Amino acid sequence: MANFPKTIHFTGLNTPVGIEWSARNLDVIGDIPAEVDGAFFRAVPDPAVPPMFADDIVLSGDGMVARFAISGGKVDYAIRYVETERYKLEREARRALFGQYRNPFTDDPAAQGKDRTVANTTPVWHAGRLFMTKEDGLGYEINPHTLETIGRWNYYGALRSQTFTAHPRIDPQTGEMFFFGYEAGGLCTKDVAYCIADKDGNLTSEQWFEQPYCSTIHDFAISEKYAIFPIFPTTADLERLKAGGAHWAHQQELESWVGIMPRYGKVEEMRWFRGRPGISAFHLVNAFDDGDLVHLDLCLSDTNAFGFMREAGGIQRDQREIGGGLTRWTFDMSKDGESYAERVMGPPGDMPRLRDVDQGRPYRAAWYMSMNPQGGPPLPGGPVGAAFNAMLRIEPGNGRIDMMPLDFGMAISEPVHVPSATPDHDGWLLAVVDRQSGDDMFQSELWIVEAEDIAKGAIARVPMPLPMRAQVHGSWVSRAQLDGARVQQAERVA
Repeated sequence: MANFPKTIHFTGLNTPVGIEWSARNLDVIGDIPAEVDGAFFRAVPDPAVPPMFADDIVLSGDGMVARFAISGGKVDYAIRYVETERYKLEREARRALFGQYRNPFTDDPAAQGKDRTVANTTPVWHAGRLFMTKEDGLGYEINPHTLETIGRWNYYGALRSQTFTAHPRIDPQTGEMFFFGYEAGGLCTKDVAYCIADKDGNLTSEQWFEQPYCSTIHDFAISEKYAIFPIFPTTADLERLKAGGAHWAHQQELESWVGIMPRYGKVEEMRWFRGRPGISAFHLVNAFDDGDLVHLDLCLSDTNAFGFMREAGGIQRDQREIGGGLTRWTFDMSKDGESYAERVMGPPGDMPRLRDVDQGRPYRAAWYMSMNPQGGPPLPGGPVGAAFNAMLRIEPGNGRIDMMPLDFGMAISEPVHVPSATPDHDGWLLAVVDRQSGDDMFQSELWIVEAEDIAKGAIARVPMPLPMRAQVHGSWVSRAQLDGARVQQAERVA
């Protein structure tokens, strides 16, 4: 295509920007707390060239890594493309070489056998390294000081899996990173690689198992004793791909599954629980142990949230008709059988955020994005085409729910959490908020919010001088972590 299509994937907040830029000393309205000292990294899909097909989607956009660098109340910003093999090939060709979303059979011959990932989903920090990840390939290491791309990361050749999840889990006490890759053995295989890297970043375990069918396992969870793999009926089919069809199609009548194994055990110990057909969840809040019980909290919906995945499965439903809510599943590991208990805890929503110290353990509060009932229609944009316009804070122990509603014509992306050293202080949340300022015109701000009192809104705001495309996920990296980065000072570019 000579130009970008006029679809929801390339208009509104999803309008391509394609500019690498940086700025120092951005304006700050209000006061940024001194403890907010570090970097907020964001994963931003932004296609560098128009797509090959008019029905391309936002998730195909080239990955850009963005950074808000914050210290002493001052804010700098920078954004650069992740120089994946795909990005460099298309930049050189000045046109699209890769075809439909995750379908190599639709690629230009010049792209055959090349790395298709765009590394556009999640910035991951572990053991002094920053990675940009997307679950269809390996991660790319990024210099956290310059945002330069260092290269594809496979643990010095030790990792056998062809893929790396966008949602690893890091134990706050051991420093280990637990992660997985689905389609680990190749396109449409049922292979899942379950892996552990120690606190120093060494790969210490990689075990493979087969899931019941080839599904998109976007997220998983750990407790102190278990690793939990939810399997939802959005499936891949090799023959469909060879015919030029979609990688993913949701099967509403197909049952779901949950696999649970000891997190330091063998995959042969995996126990499978049978769930309701047709349900879907892309993001999990947390899991934790309670004696013989394992609780899993997740953002559940009664069908797939992505329109292109529903439609590929023959499901025609308006986005506003999708039901669901923040849900707790409870598994009794002392009893035989495939069933588990289910309880709805909060309104529908997604993009949950937990304090890092609560990972895999009982938690007092979590935050997630939702819709403001008085906020009017959502802004067009984001991965599913409709942006969130409210933030919720939930205390699962007592059911309390607080809301930070946004006004008409506003949207909010997933936040990151910044801890406080004060024991009775819940820290802060950082998120980008967008406001429509005219036809196809939007203004963006970075908001800093008290995590324990989100209802009062931002305590500080940073207006952005240029348009910003909607992010997928983000990560907070403290000043101490940045100072301990594996990339040495001598490798920084002024």
